[in-house]
Amino acid sequence: MVEAAWSYRFPARISREQLLRQEGLAQPIRDTTWKAQERLCRRYCTLCRAGKPPTVVVTAIARELAGFVWAIARQAPPIGAR
Repeated sequence: MVEAAWSYRFPARISREQLLRQEGLAQPIRDTTWKAQERLCRRYCTLCRAGKPPTVVVTAIARELAGFVWAIARQAPPIGAR
């Protein structure tokens, strides 16, 4: 999670490749992913502007990212469910 949190240094955006991967996902999951992207990028900038050390900022972002991953996992249907 911590390594993934470093990517939130950059502005929120969805590449063409990511859009194609998301085509098969349910809309609530897609909405949650975009909400996470926007919030975590904004939070990263806010914490950096507040003068927090980069490692502290990334750790905070990783903790929030874990929460979003949990929320998406709860929305997704179980694998093999009929």
